[in-house]
Amino acid sequence: MFARLNELMIFSKTLTHWYSNNKRNLPWRETNNPYYIWLSEIILQQTQVKQGLPYYDAFVTKYPTVFDLAKANESDVLKLWQGLGYYSRARNLHATAKHVAKALKGKFPNNHKDLLKLKGVGDYTASAVASICFNEVAAVVDGNVYRVLSRYFGIDTPINSSKGAKEFKLLAQELIDKQYPAEFNQAIMEFGATQCKPKNPYCHICPFNQGCIALNTNRISELPVKIKSAKAKKKHFNFLVFISEDEKTILQKREGKGIWQSLYQFPLIETDKNMDAESFKKHIENEDLLKDVSFDLSLYNKDVIVHKLSHQHLYTKFWILNVNRLTVEGISTRDIRNYAVPILIGNFIESFNFQ
Repeated sequence: MFARLNELMIFSKTLTHWYSNNKRNLPWRETNNPYYIWLSEIILQQTQVKQGLPYYDAFVTKYPTVFDLAKANESDVLKLWQGLGYYSRARNLHATAKHVAKALKGKFPNNHKDLLKLKGVGDYTASAVASICFNEVAAVVDGNVYRVLSRYFGIDTPINSSKGAKEFKLLAQELIDKQYPAEFNQAIMEFGATQCKPKNPYCHICPFNQGCIALNTNRISELPVKIKSAKAKKKHFNFLVFISEDEKTILQKREGKGIWQSLYQFPLIETDKNMDAESFKKHIENEDLLKDVSFDLSLYNKDVIVHKLSHQHLYTKFWILNVNRLTVEGISTRDIRNYAVPILIGNFIESFNFQ
């Protein structure tokens, strides 16, 4: 028992010492304001720091307080979020800001249990905010933490199983420095992100290389263990990019649940296979948007664009339709960049260079 406690204590002290000498200078580490910590953690879910940092800066500049974010239009929040993906995070971010501003008078809950009640806040985010802002001894467990613990302690329980989630949470809670929980949590996340990386970790200069089971048993590439998810579905997306003689086009807002909810896209035709121009023209000639309209059809992208999401791969074509008129109210092509769109659509808009 004593040996176990001693090992855990040495691990914690070694980790926080490493952190004090190697931590990156990041803006959310200069504050314990719950709004900024919460915002940074939501942005960094499924996102690396180098990608998330410009978004964090943009959000705190445009919405310096939770009240400012709460008053924003959802479309503006989604537009600012554009390119980060997993757009449910942005919608939950906005919903939580409105709840905190109105129901909680701008004050975030000061403990893990109540933070969990906020929309879009899970165990990891609640633990991060509770420890960093309120010094609660609540251990964080994210992808970086799974990797560090599984490698050092040689744990092969799948991290995406209910058993693994419980096992790693209990271990992290044992390890956390009870006096300095915020520092420990940030240290272990930083260590996983910059030292114990998924590929090519810096084992030769690692302060834990003597005791790391994965390193000493040549299992670095095997850990952590993850149960393979179901094979992603393959879908064929065909976007209709209308260009009328009066320089207008059509964008439609995605309704309901599913990917890209509340974002805008060009009219979409989903097919069960890849189609050439002649076949596709016949396929769409009875579409409502093309009734009694003369049009020229051309394919913009010679090669199919494969857009990979976690659960599906979208094989995408953008079809340009030059028409004499639109059958619905359109938008000026000059205004197209004002709309929040998925990154797939955004990349096309920039490439096509609408005037």
